[in-house]
Amino acid sequence: MAAAAATSVFMATPITRFTPSSQSLKRNLNFSVVKCMSQDQQVGSTEPSKTPATPPPMTTPTPPPAPKVSTKFSDLLAFSGPAPERINGRLAMIGFVSALAVELSSGEGVLSQISHGGVPAFLATSVVLSLASLVPLFKGVRAESKSSGLMTSDAELWNGRAAMLGLVALAFTEYVTGSALI
Repeated sequence: MAAAAATSVFMATPITRFTPSSQSLKRNLNFSVVKCMSQDQQVGSTEPSKTPATPPPMTTPTPPPAPKVSTKFSDLLAFSGPAPERINGRLAMIGFVSALAVELSSGEGVLSQISHGGVPAFLATSVVLSLASLVPLFKGVRAESKSSGLMTSDAELWNGRAAMLGLVALAFTEYVTGSALI
């Protein structure tokens, strides 16, 4: 059984010329209409096709190139730059967990930990973590481009914000009560 295929032919057909009366505008207007006619054609017939060859398949457009990110030191560490909040959040996460761990093991509060030799450890951790966070930024790699699933860059920002608030609340509570929290 031969299957029928429909082909379409586009033809431009002229329409009669419209000439207004002499009392109205003296313009000749030409109209043309494009009509689409469908013809049924038997597949496998020897009759030549009246339509042109099939057009090439549509290609998907390429996405626009990603905008260039600035790798200037002043742009990275600007108030609204990508580095300050992320680095401070990472330091706060490490600080909050380590402050609670030392408090559980020795019973010293945050303020006494700092006053009994905690400043050099804090400064060393800050330098190492800041450099480790800045190296990818200087190469043009952003945390947003590497995040997926559960560990997203937004989750890191929110966890860092919570750790900053938690560290301040821990220090404030210990200052007001005059003793370690735990």
